[in-house]
Amino acid sequence: MPTRSLVPVNTPTLDRKPAIRRDASIRPTQETYDALQIAFDYFNDRLFNDGLPNCVITLKRHGRSHGFFSGSRFTRRDGQECDEIALNSVSFQDRSIAETLSTLVHEMVHLWQHHHGQPGRGGYHNRQWANRMKQLGLHPSDTGQVGGKETGDRMSHYIVDDGLFAKAMIVLDRRGFAIPWAEIPAAQQNGGSRELSVDGPPKSGERVKYVCPECELAAWAKHDAAIACVEHNAQMLPE
Repeated sequence: MPTRSLVPVNTPTLDRKPAIRRDASIRPTQETYDALQIAFDYFNDRLFNDGLPNCVITLKRHGRSHGFFSGSRFTRRDGQECDEIALNSVSFQDRSIAETLSTLVHEMVHLWQHHHGQPGRGGYHNRQWANRMKQLGLHPSDTGQVGGKETGDRMSHYIVDDGLFAKAMIVLDRRGFAIPWAEIPAAQQNGGSRELSVDGPPKSGERVKYVCPECELAAWAKHDAAIACVEHNAQMLPE
């Protein structure tokens, strides 16, 4: 005799998340990094006269910083070295393509300075860096707004209307350029973030260990402190 199921056909199964159908033909890694390489090549040609060496472009979460540059960060088995430009994938959802790519060019200026200029000590954004940014139509500002300081340890910028970068973006937009993938905010992820502490938030006055996500530099401070690794221009995160 055929075996009968003891569960009615229309009875919902509890605690089972709906299956997410995924197209097996898509290549998220290739699509994302191909787009970033296309953008790098384009700006290298338009803004730097093809004078920058290729580097490794990575996606990393690092506090409130939209990106950072590290010289000679990678090495190949034959001894060849290259630099790194890291972009914060968390910010892709909330920022426009122009804003995201302005961060890429911001870090490309660091790459230019690393090979052709005189970088500030310990990641300091010096006057040479600031002047090169302004030449490209990205005005340095520690606040990201008009009137901010143009040099310092932690720097942002704003896009200058009719500047070289803005004009280059017009052409790129006409070509239909896009970064196809963006990270889903932790609060919206299926199942929530897996980076939250199971022990709950630290108590007021309790000292917490903060670690740089790039070099693992560690420091102890109060639970709500805002501290950064100057060398990598990255906010240190509570461990």
